[in-house]
Amino acid sequence: MNHVGIEAINVYGGSAYVDVMELAKHRQLDTTRFENLLMKEKAFALPYEDPITFGINAAKPLVDALSEAEKERIELVITCTESGIDFGKSISTYIHYYLGLNRNCRLFELKQACYSGTAGFQMALSFVRSQVSPGAKALVIATDISRFTVVEAGDTFSEDWSFAEPSAGAGAVAILVSEQPHILQIDHGANGYYGYEVMDTCRPVPDSEAGDVDLSLSSYLDCCENAFLEYSKRVAEVNYGTTFQYLAFHTPFGGMIKGAHRTMMRKMAKAKPAEIESDFQERVMPGLQFCQRVGNIMGATVFLSLISTIINGNFDQPKRIGLFSYGSGCCSEFYSGITTADGQRRLKMMDVGQHLDQRYKLTMEEYDELIRGSHMLKFGTRNVELDINMIPGAVQALQGKPRLVLERINEFHREYRWVQ
Repeated sequence: MNHVGIEAINVYGGSAYVDVMELAKHRQLDTTRFENLLMKEKAFALPYEDPITFGINAAKPLVDALSEAEKERIELVITCTESGIDFGKSISTYIHYYLGLNRNCRLFELKQACYSGTAGFQMALSFVRSQVSPGAKALVIATDISRFTVVEAGDTFSEDWSFAEPSAGAGAVAILVSEQPHILQIDHGANGYYGYEVMDTCRPVPDSEAGDVDLSLSSYLDCCENAFLEYSKRVAEVNYGTTFQYLAFHTPFGGMIKGAHRTMMRKMAKAKPAEIESDFQERVMPGLQFCQRVGNIMGATVFLSLISTIINGNFDQPKRIGLFSYGSGCCSEFYSGITTADGQRRLKMMDVGQHLDQRYKLTMEEYDELIRGSHMLKFGTRNVELDINMIPGAVQALQGKPRLVLERINEFHREYRWVQ
């Protein structure tokens, strides 16, 4: 059987960000408690940025690196999002068009909360592995934004939900799946999936979120444990503490992952506190470094953690990474793959850290003004003109490489342009 996995991968974390400790103080939150979130920055979508611009800006470097013949072999484009712009039209159509891809291509969109990225990725793996079109590639784009508002209704809403604002990010990860798994060779058949109905977090209306913080945490922990146990049924002699040299998690915020890993080490490895802390720093922390700077980008977050793991880890020899994906509502999966030094070298060429460094830091005044004006670009907006110069400092973050921005919406149709 041919090896299948990630040929190339990239993240786009927007052009602007907010310092989350400054935001916590601005919102008069308990900063002592907030430090346990392990968050530093959150990417923020400016009005001329949307899930389409994020997705295309993540994917363009991958597509541009292909030869024309290779580009023609992209026969499947899957967008994975809970930030869709239309109940019928998929954002994959815009992404396919602006990337200039072959029309002999399946285009569609998936929604399953934060699990959607993994759902699309696993579907792409199956397509490539099936050999129904030998040599074909698939492009999976997980893209989400949070123009943060909260539905204040019901007994489950509480002030604790305000802690979601500092961790709610914006961004996209683009993944090229093929029979040339330069970045991550997937362990075929090594999957443990687990899901059930639960009302932990949701988007009951297109532009707002609601949830039960405690229920969300308990569901995440339950799924982490049981998805791994299902994985262990399919993989002989697997050991949570030793089988994986690194672990990449869906990361709503770092503190949640630290708690989940601690629970898993106690239950699966019978580890003591000192051993757990050391193991967290060695196997998990490399995957949190970029998540701490972007925030929760829903379906893309587990892949952001994967990118962070590969760039910040030590791959002097091939090493196995375990991945845990969770989506509220809920569905989850534990799976794994192998990365080599060559994979790390290739991924470092994407200059992810430099991209994050070059973003514009919003002041609290700018941030609040943008929040107040978020109604101008809501789900179902029919006509609007966007001003790219509304935050002058942020425009500089778009310079140097071709970046797509939303210029206008004309009778519901979104029109974009490239800036450089």
